[in-house]
Amino acid sequence: MKTLRPAAPAAHQILSIVTFLSTQRGPAAAASVAAALGLPRSTVYRLLGVLVEHGYAIHYPEAQRYGVGIAAFELSSGFTRQEPLARLGAPILATLVDKIGESAHLAVLNGRDVVYLVEERAPHRPALITDVGVRLPSHVTASGRALLATLPAAQLRALFPNAEAFTVRTARDAYSLRDLRAVLATVRANGFAAEDEDVTEGLASVAVAVRDHSGWPAAGIAVTFPRDHIDPERWPDLAGEIRHYADELSRRIRGATA
Repeated sequence: MKTLRPAAPAAHQILSIVTFLSTQRGPAAAASVAAALGLPRSTVYRLLGVLVEHGYAIHYPEAQRYGVGIAAFELSSGFTRQEPLARLGAPILATLVDKIGESAHLAVLNGRDVVYLVEERAPHRPALITDVGVRLPSHVTASGRALLATLPAAQLRALFPNAEAFTVRTARDAYSLRDLRAVLATVRANGFAAEDEDVTEGLASVAVAVRDHSGWPAAGIAVTFPRDHIDPERWPDLAGEIRHYADELSRRIRGATA
């Protein structure tokens, strides 16, 4: 029976190249790939040729660089169709809710909104507006703030170029980019995001971001509770509990943990 062991190093190398290309902000030179991965240039050129042949990489001859190909995009589309975040996140949220006795949800950033993928309601707790599929302005939600706080300044500015970009539901929603930057600076300093009756009167939320393999925000896990159940002084401790479960989801999607 033939063994597959001799092919394992090549498989590792080619997957490392695809992973490297997918984490770059733009196409990369073969020399940069070789240097970053510690591989011989001849090996990198040969494996890049295989990737280009199968559509997992694209060669830009004028720039002498390589980028991610359409086949890799199709893989990511399959990832999206299979809803791994919701499938992996649901049992994690259920465990979190069982432990703390408050409701929790999982949300992703979609443009300037957050979309809720999973909601786990704790027993005897009020119904939330964050049902599965609901969209809310990211800048007023704890999940959204946790996710926005991980973005580079240029991307944040692109999402919110002017005052009209901020959806206004109530007077409390009236924001500017300057206001949002101040809120997100607090999120980064504290290590978690919060909203205090910004979404629903009488309810507050604390959230932590789940990061993907390149450190980008994949989702946000938030716990929502009646305002008088948890004193703000205890919110950092609650955030620590949430972070444990956010890190677990990051590990399951092979992402970065805090």
